Amino acid sequence: MIQNNTSINHENHFSDRIKWGEDVLAISVFFAITLLPFYEVFARVLKLKTIPASQIIIQHLTLWIGFLGAVLATRQNKLLTLTQKPLFVPDKEFNFGRWFSKSISFIILCALFWGSIQLIKTEFQFPIDIAPYIPRWVAQLIIPIGFFFIALEVIIRSGSHSLYRASIVMMTISCYLICFSGNIQDSEWLPWIGSLLILFSVYHGLPIFLALGGLSVLYFWIDYTPIASIAAESYRIVVSPTLPTIPLFTLAGYILAESGAPKRIYNFFTNAFGWIKGGTPVVVVLLCAFFTALTGGSGVTILALGGILYPLLKKEGYSEKFSLGLITVSGSLGLLFPPSLPVIIYGVTAGVSVRDLFVQGFFPGVILILSMVGWVYYQGKRHELEKSPFKWEKLKESFWNAKWEIFLPFIILTGVFSGYMTLVETAAFTIVYILIIELLVNKDLPFKDLPKIIIDCATLIGGVLIILGVAMGLTAYLIDAQIPMQLLKWIQSTISSKLVFLLLLNILLLVIGCMMDIFSAIIVFVPLIAPLGVFFQLDPVHLAIIFIANLELGFFTPPIGMNLFLSAYRFNKSMPILYSAILPFFMIRLAFVLILTYIPLLFY
Repeated sequence: MIQNNTSINHENHFSDRIKWGEDVLAISVFFAITLLPFYEVFARVLKLKTIPASQIIIQHLTLWIGFLGAVLATRQNKLLTLTQKPLFVPDKEFNFGRWFSKSISFIILCALFWGSIQLIKTEFQFPIDIAPYIPRWVAQLIIPIGFFFIALEVIIRSGSHSLYRASIVMMTISCYLICFSGNIQDSEWLPWIGSLLILFSVYHGLPIFLALGGLSVLYFWIDYTPIASIAAESYRIVVSPTLPTIPLFTLAGYILAESGAPKRIYNFFTNAFGWIKGGTPVVVVLLCAFFTALTGGSGVTILALGGILYPLLKKEGYSEKFSLGLITVSGSLGLLFPPSLPVIIYGVTAGVSVRDLFVQGFFPGVILILSMVGWVYYQGKRHELEKSPFKWEKLKESFWNAKWEIFLPFIILTGVFSGYMTLVETAAFTIVYILIIELLVNKDLPFKDLPKIIIDCATLIGGVLIILGVAMGLTAYLIDAQIPMQLLKWIQSTISSKLVFLLLLNILLLVIGCMMDIFSAIIVFVPLIAPLGVFFQLDPVHLAIIFIANLELGFFTPPIGMNLFLSAYRFNKSMPILYSAILPFFMIRLAFVLILTYIPLLFY
């Protein structure tokens, strides 16, 4: 017994040291990815010497934070899935579906690890420097390291019994023996059987990134294409010049959410609009749009503001259904404004100017907010609740208290549109600005809380970037298989009307929004749809806004919209309750998307 306890203590001590190392490395990478672009702005102003290959280094640090964050997300069971129950936890009773899904996870991870090792070997034989004395393969080492530690976390956390873990390993060995000993690679039924097994695993909790990675591995292997291509495509998309804005703006949002900023901004909007009859729901819409624009993501808005807004609406007499629906849907209202992460990802994937997307998406975003404001104002008036009296002194006081946060959107817009700073530099400047305001000026964010905030942010970023990486592998297969060209030929031969194409596009994107998260949907489907837009002479920016506006609906579209899961988690409500709550808001947003699609002259 003493020996067993000693063994367990040694195992826990070793595990704790690994966790500490992962956390320190993630914090260090985030520090570097913030400091380097900020220094570039600082050096440009003071005409100082810049750091050689600074931009390339920043792009590769994004690759590191992506895979480190994915390891952290696996460790905390926060990888994005289509089920609510975490997969990588010991089950009290044996469940075949969950065991099979865990086994499939490990099989896919082993394949991705092996493919990334092959990529490193090739890069090592033909080295290319990304910066002075830094070969590219050194930066790419994080890919096999990341997959290895994710696989290790999967095995460790899948079951507490060594026999359970061993069964997963044996299942993996058996799978590879069957694949490479028999002549099944050319079997016509293999793609269908493999895809169905992955779909079965998704139903039982297989993470989205492993589902996409599994499909990529399956189809590349059947096509006799090296699995290393998946790692190569993951590398290519994650080191895109604009992609570092995703971790940077997300960190800015996390810091804001953990400070006293949400309460200060809320007080300002309440004093500015709360005196209107039905004004509190209007405040919720404007506040959520404002905060989503600042943070660049809707999930942060629901988690940060939900605890403030939901009790307030209930206290003022609004129904649970109305309150839940309003907060859940309002979380995605700011996604057409800078620094929206979906807009950035779309621009990177489609090769469209991110700046143009933000400029031309601004007015449609405003119209969407006004349509929501009109609806909630009407609903608020119907409740016939008491309105708060307008007090100029309170408005001035709340504005003064929130002035630094209120000015933040103007700083971001100036950085984005002035041409003086790149988008990445604007994001880094935003983080430094927020840190100075919240740590030194307002002093409502303890310095000791920063490491936890950074780790939480890295966990979310890892869950997103790992999806983008493996989804790009699947996209590469679709392009190699000439799926976009075949689809284009089929569309050309069957559809001649632009309006019919747009209708089918709306339906397709709505279905995609129901089934996939917005990030992987953009990566996988933009290369398929963009050529169709060219054929039907759609403006690339208008197509982008249609695409994003449709997928925004996916955030709260039953059965698996991301905001529905976040609201269920935040407010401890069942999914059927949320389905009912969001329905009227969903119809308004759907009407907006249809008008945007078919009558673009109203917006441009």
